[in-house]
Amino acid sequence: MFIDKKTGLIEDIEIKLSPNTDLRPDPADISGIVIHNISLPPSQFGDTFIDDLFLNQLDCTLHPYFEQLVGLRVSSHLLIRRTGELVQFVPFHQRAWHAGVSNWNGREKCNDFTVGIELEGCDEQLFTDKQYDVLVQVIKALCNTYPELTTQRIIGHEHIAPGRKTDPGPYFDWQRLSQLLS
Repeated sequence: MFIDKKTGLIEDIEIKLSPNTDLRPDPADISGIVIHNISLPPSQFGDTFIDDLFLNQLDCTLHPYFEQLVGLRVSSHLLIRRTGELVQFVPFHQRAWHAGVSNWNGREKCNDFTVGIELEGCDEQLFTDKQYDVLVQVIKALCNTYPELTTQRIIGHEHIAPGRKTDPGPYFDWQRLSQLLS
């Protein structure tokens, strides 16, 4: 897996550029990775609703759950579907809108310095082997491209926004990820 540092994009994957991005305060400060989970509607997989949300194209009349998403503007750098398919929505040198109100090691506004990776999933189900395989490939590529990133600078959304967020949740296997990265 190769990341073009000039464009901030992973080569040879699907790119769907989200309008929900802006400039990082310091484009060279990419020093953390935040892992999330997402499913729309909750616990349902395999459709295009996540893409539609990140692209501001979600028809909020299609499901009652979507009513609370009207006007929401969010994005993530990457989405890893349950099949292992990888989609990029925001170049890495730009700020994705994935963390919201957050704090990590005394630094607020985690969107400013982190890469957001969404796993298609929920708090109540295991993630797939393919997702872990692709996640490891992505993390290694990110660490090879951005010198401030290390495998010790990976955290869950639940850790930077405690009480507000619960993802990636209890079924994300941190020990497995650590072993796969070593």
